[in-house]
Formats: sequence, structure tokens, C-alpha cells
Amino acid sequence: MLLPRFVSDLRRLGLRPGGIVLVHSSLSSLGQLPGGPETVIRALLEAIGPEGTLLLPALSYNLVTPDQPVFDLRKTGSNIGAIPEYFRRRAGTLRSIHPTHSVCASGPLAAALLGDHARDTTPLGPHSPFRKLRDLDGQILMLGCGLGPNTSFHGIEELAPPPYLFGPEQVFTLVDEKGHSRQQTYTTHGFDGMKQRYERAAQILPPESLQTGKVLQATAHLIEARALWTHALAVLKAEPLFFVDRV
Repeated sequence: MLLPRFVSDLRRLGLRPGGIVLVHSSLSSLGQLPGGPETVIRALLEAIGPEGTLLLPALSYNLVTPDQPVFDLRKTGSNIGAIPEYFRRRAGTLRSIHPTHSVCASGPLAAALLGDHARDTTPLGPHSPFRKLRDLDGQILMLGCGLGPNTSFHGIEELAPPPYLFGPEQVFTLVDEKGHSRQQTYTTHGFDGMKQRYERAAQILPPESLQTGKVLQATAHLIEARALWTHALAVLKAEPLFFVDRV
């Protein structure tokens, strides 16, 4: 059966039972998949077990903009693919409050990982689930999408801001799960004139911190979050433009 193989592939890659994992994903990379996104979520949850916590970004930067500045926790979609959007809508999933860089989670630590994100005024500030993932020795799974779309890099950049990082301030309206709304000012990210090159993580991570293998038909990469933050931050401080190219 497909699901046991899916779970076996994830565990062989190094996904830890009882661990915390943040998943970036491409559904099409996995091949023909009966059940679609539900099969992916079930495999991930089974691989980490009932003591594990699963996180997926629910980024909405294309949907919540200066022209459409309202983020509704219950209604605003994710613009980064079928699996995150399915997980967002799935029963039992929690979501953090952030206009452009929210995260969804399921598992024993979901509320603790997501609950303070509303306190941040940048995309990946000190209260974001991305930084908490580092502090709790979590993992980052790049499932069929390569190493490039690794949002955690933005949090690393916020610790040693390169010249391209921050954009203008914007005021967004946040609507919580009870329908209560408030306004908050955020400092956005810019990247004007720059192309992100986060796949260069492969050049700076020690071998034990980056595993690569097949999950069904997808090539997957499993990263130890704390190692990524440590090594990438050191490189960024020495070479502020290492993880971008000018365009």
C-alpha cells in the first residue's frame, strides 16, 4: 500500500517520531497520489506519531497586500500550494495570526508554537513559529520543492539584516478566530533587485544536518533547524549577500 511506503520513506530520510517538523512541499513532485493532500498529511502525521507536531507555512503575501490589507484567520487562504491550503482547512488545524507569514500546525505543541506570533511586527520575529522550531530542535522538510523556498531564512536574515531585507511599514487589519479585528503596523521585507538563493544552504551545512533522499517520486531534503540557523547566520554576518543574487 502507498501510505506505509510513504511513511517508511519519511522515516528513512530521518524524520523523528515525537519530533517537530516544518514542511515545505510540492504535491505534483510525489507522482500519482490517491487521496491527494490528505494522504500527504496522514503520512506526515503517522511518521512523527501522536507525540509529534506538524507545521506547514500558510503564507498569504500575495493575498494580503497594501491594496487588500485584511488578514482573517478563518478565511484568508494560503498562496503557496495545494498541501498547505488543504492543511489550513483540515479539521483540528490551528493557525497563527500574521498577515503575510502565518503558520498552521497540528499536534501537542501546536498552540505553544503558534500562540505568540501575533506579537511580532516583522514577518519572522522572535515570537514566530519558525524561530521556536529552532529553539526546540525541530526539523525542516523540503518535500519535492528543492532547497530554495525555505522561509526560515527570512528569520535568520532578521537577526543580521542585510541591506536588501526590510521594506516599508504597512498597516494591516487582523481578524482573529472570534471575528474580533484590530490594526497593527508591520515592517515588511523588500528584496528589491535581489533573487533569493537559499539552495546555497547545501554549501554551508555539515553533512549530518542535511539529509537527501527519495520520498515516493519526490526528492526530499531534511534539515536540522538549529544547525541551519547557526551556520547560515555565521555566513550572513561574514557575507551579507551570500544568499542572494542581484537581478
